[in-house]
Amino acid sequence: MSQVRTRFAPSPTGYMHIGNLRTCLYEYLIARVNKGTFVLRIEDTDQERYVEGAMDAVFNTLALTGIGFDEGPGKEGDCGPYIQSQRRDIYKKYAEELVKKGHAYYCFCTKERLESLKGGDENLGAALNYDRHCRYLSQEEIEANLAAGKPYVIRQKMPTEGTTTFTDLVYGDITVDNKTLDDQVLLKSDGLPTYNFANVVDDHLMRITHVVRGNEYLSSTPKYNLLYQAFGWDIPTYIHCPPIMKDAHQKLSKRNGDASFLDLVEKGYLVEAILNYIALLGWSPAGNEEFFTLKELEEKFTLDGLSKSPAIFDIEKLRWMNGEYIRRMSPEDFRKAADKWLREGLGEKLSADEKVMSKVAALVQQRSVILSDIPERIGFLKDLPEYDTAIYCHKKMKTDEAISLSALKLCIPYLSSYSGPWASAELYGALCGLAGSSGLKNSQILWPVRTALSGLEVSPGGATELMELLGKEETLRRIEKGIELLETN
Repeated sequence: MSQVRTRFAPSPTGYMHIGNLRTCLYEYLIARVNKGTFVLRIEDTDQERYVEGAMDAVFNTLALTGIGFDEGPGKEGDCGPYIQSQRRDIYKKYAEELVKKGHAYYCFCTKERLESLKGGDENLGAALNYDRHCRYLSQEEIEANLAAGKPYVIRQKMPTEGTTTFTDLVYGDITVDNKTLDDQVLLKSDGLPTYNFANVVDDHLMRITHVVRGNEYLSSTPKYNLLYQAFGWDIPTYIHCPPIMKDAHQKLSKRNGDASFLDLVEKGYLVEAILNYIALLGWSPAGNEEFFTLKELEEKFTLDGLSKSPAIFDIEKLRWMNGEYIRRMSPEDFRKAADKWLREGLGEKLSADEKVMSKVAALVQQRSVILSDIPERIGFLKDLPEYDTAIYCHKKMKTDEAISLSALKLCIPYLSSYSGPWASAELYGALCGLAGSSGLKNSQILWPVRTALSGLEVSPGGATELMELLGKEETLRRIEKGIELLETN
């Protein structure tokens, strides 16, 4: 086990939540930092909870994030197949081997009998839910039941005395009392393994050296180790991560409306920003740097930077980081990333003009936090919204409704006869010249024009930037509309 081998083993039972992605990322980074192998394994043995499309979501997420696996479905290595439902015979063989070794046993208890045990026998102990009835069947009884074709499961035979200790890289040494361990089912009556058993068998056969998972599995780890010991196999290095919390009391949960990775992407967060932020939910880099590309994480990730404390998923911090990523993008990359939202905001007619698209992209890039904000911010270019004339009043700009009305009335004849280039820089000079010749401050012309063109208190561009985008005819039409509103107010 000299070469580091890690695995991401999702179950196709739902969406890819943030905790899943963090586990995947850490497993991937451990492999890359150590020049090892990263394995993708699909754990689909719980057929009752299988969700159509969930497996596609896993592959889509890995493709979007750039987290590439070295072995897995479609990238067969010497440890395949990498989908657990295709490994049924393997689990049966190893479960029966444990029975022969005396570390497991056949259990023929019916569903009705098991139901009757719940909350019944106080002597079972608080952690136990099975009374080990079949553990003590004679060999004759077992053979007779098998010959009769009675359905059975195979259970792990837990020690009832002593303790089991294991070491975790985050939490250190942890010891549990063996009498608290239940004789868990290893092989179900349908021949498929339970999650716990398949995990151990596959991790061994796939030569996994490091296992990253949530700290909710700390209580199951002694059961895993007893299986490893029963087979005489090496135990992997465990890294249990604390949960990602919504706040001090609640875990992130889709049922509570918390976003999954793909939800965040759909909402306009950049994949690179999400991945960067998730990397920091439980891991602290050596310096003060907060921004890491995936390539940089592959070089700088360290296990000693992992924390025991729960991480709070702060959506405002993610928004801030996303905004920083947007501002650091090249104009070309931003234009490409924002295409969907630009088209939504501008509508079919305006978005058909590539020059308009590029100009609007340049206008909003430095002012955007998440991409899904863009349609609302630029929708006024498509349709002038209804607005209250009170927004013409601005103390800092030294303008009110009366000054604004005068300024807009000056603009109509001036701009109608203007024959210079209809471009922001030239228009800015022209309007400033108009302000000077009329005894007004520049802001007393520019603010009313910007307001008339946008109908907004805050717009993604100044007066002349909007004039260039809208064109002469639409500019004059909107200024006329502003005059009409101010006169009738």
